[in-house]
Amino acid sequence: MSTVAEAAQARATATAGPEALTFAKALTTAMADALRTDANVVVFGEDVGTLGGVFRITDGLQKEFGAERCFDTPLAESGIAGMALGMAMNGLRPVIEMQFDAFAYPAFEQIASHIAKMHNRTRGAVRLPLVIRIPYAGGIGGVEHHCDSSEAYYAHTPGLKVFAPATVPDAYRMLREAIASDDPVVFLEPKKQYWSKDLVDLEALRAEFAGAGHGGARRLSVDGAAVVARAGTDATLIAYGPSVPTALAAAEAAEAEGRSVEVIDVRTIVPFDDETVCASVRKTGRAVVVAEAAGFASVASEIVARVQERCFHSLAAPVRRVTGFDIPFPPPKLEHYYLPSVDRILDALDDLQWED
Repeated sequence: MSTVAEAAQARATATAGPEALTFAKALTTAMADALRTDANVVVFGEDVGTLGGVFRITDGLQKEFGAERCFDTPLAESGIAGMALGMAMNGLRPVIEMQFDAFAYPAFEQIASHIAKMHNRTRGAVRLPLVIRIPYAGGIGGVEHHCDSSEAYYAHTPGLKVFAPATVPDAYRMLREAIASDDPVVFLEPKKQYWSKDLVDLEALRAEFAGAGHGGARRLSVDGAAVVARAGTDATLIAYGPSVPTALAAAEAAEAEGRSVEVIDVRTIVPFDDETVCASVRKTGRAVVVAEAAGFASVASEIVARVQERCFHSLAAPVRRVTGFDIPFPPPKLEHYYLPSVDRILDALDDLQWED
C-alpha cells in the first residue's frame, strides 16, 4: 500500500463508532476501500472519473487513485463490458458503471454471451472477477430508459450473480463482497435510496473485510443469504432492493390493523436463499412478494413458484404478488400509480383468506 493510500486510510478511519452515512457514500467508501487494499481493482465507465458519476457515486476516486485506476470511457456500453471482460481474464478486478439501468442494454450481448459463460466455456480455467454496477428502478421521477427494473434479464442468465442491496450497511458490505467474488456480479443499486441515511459503524464493517482474500475481503457471507428485516407471525412480505422500505412501511401499517407481518430482504436474487424465505413462509402460512418490475415472467414470479413448490402444505392461501404493471415505465407524474405502494400491499395482505 502506498504512503498516499495509507494516509487516506488513516483519515478514513480516524472517526470510530456509528456515524450517519448515505447509501451513496457507503458505495463510494466500499470502492475506495477495495481500491486501497487491492492494486488489481479498477473502476471505469461513463463520467465516473472527473465528474464522479451522474449520481456522484465515484466522486473523489480519480483524485485519490489516479486516472489509471478510475477513468472515463466513451459512451459505448458494449465496449465498457467487453473491456472489463478482457481485463478480468488477465488478472484485474474491474468495477464498471452503466450509469442508468436501461443504458446497459447495448452491453447485454457481451454480458449474456461472454461474461456469463466464460467460466463454463473454459471448463473452469478462467474466472471473471468483475462487477457491473447498475443504478436501477424508479422512484426518482425519471423518464423512459432511466427507471427500468431489469433484474429478470440478468437473473435468467446462468453464470451471473445478481445482488440488490436495500440498506446502507448492505450497500457497503455487498459491494465489497461483489468485488471480492471470482464470478461476475450484476450489482443493482436502487436509485431512490442513494440519499437515504442510516447510522452505521463503518469501522465495524471494515473490520469484517480486514486481512483476508482479494481486496481485503473474507469468504462471502451475504452471497445467497437473505435476512429477516422485520419479525412477524401472521404473514410474510418478500422483497429486495427498492421494494424493501415499502414492504417495511406496509408491515408497520398492518401492525396498526392488528396483523404481525414479517419482512424478508432477499439481498441476493442470484444465488437465492430458499431456506430463509421458506422458513418464514412455513412459520406464517401466508406470503406476498413485492417488486417494482413488471409482474409477467419476473423475479417475483420465480419467487412465488419456489415458495409454492416448497411450502405448499404450509400455505393458508395462494402466494400473492404486488409488482409494477405489464407496461413500459410511465412518465414521472404517473409513476406513483405504477410502483408498489403500501395500500396495494395491504390490499394483497387482505386477500390472504383470513379467518373471521
